[in-house]
Amino acid sequence: MMLDDSSNLDVLIDVDDERWLEWYTPDQWHSLLHKIVQHVLDELKMQTRVEISILLTNDAEIQALNSEYRGKDKPTNVLSFPNLSEEELRFLHKVQVHPVMLGDLVLAFETLLEEAKNEKKPFLDHFNHLVVHGMLHLLGYDHESDEEEECMKEKEVKILQSLNVNDPYQ
Repeated sequence: MMLDDSSNLDVLIDVDDERWLEWYTPDQWHSLLHKIVQHVLDELKMQTRVEISILLTNDAEIQALNSEYRGKDKPTNVLSFPNLSEEELRFLHKVQVHPVMLGDLVLAFETLLEEAKNEKKPFLDHFNHLVVHGMLHLLGYDHESDEEEECMKEKEVKILQSLNVNDPYQ
């Protein structure tokens, strides 16, 4: 699904596990994902027209991807596959004529649901958090050092506040 030309964001989604559709229709997921991603772009003051692809899947699929691309043979909640190098990200704030493909996000239904239950958080709040977290990875943020982790957490909390989602680290 794509958005109209007045937006600086195109979100393409694929729902390959029916359990996601127990929550929302594909159009509703698209609207929610567009809203979340747009908040990330707005918070970072990005004017460039961008595209992002999001796969709503399950533990088996994300485990296969996690094993293949990260060497970790276990499911995880979200995977980010950036399309741009650090150098390309530095030029992202300049206005582009054509949309720039940021990359792909993959979210696993079972892991996300289990984490939300274990942490006593609403499912959709946890979903919002993981999409924001994944988007920040696509935009070059990381948490390899304590300093990077703190910076990324601050961004996440601020963006989530704009989405009326409580601080996930409290």
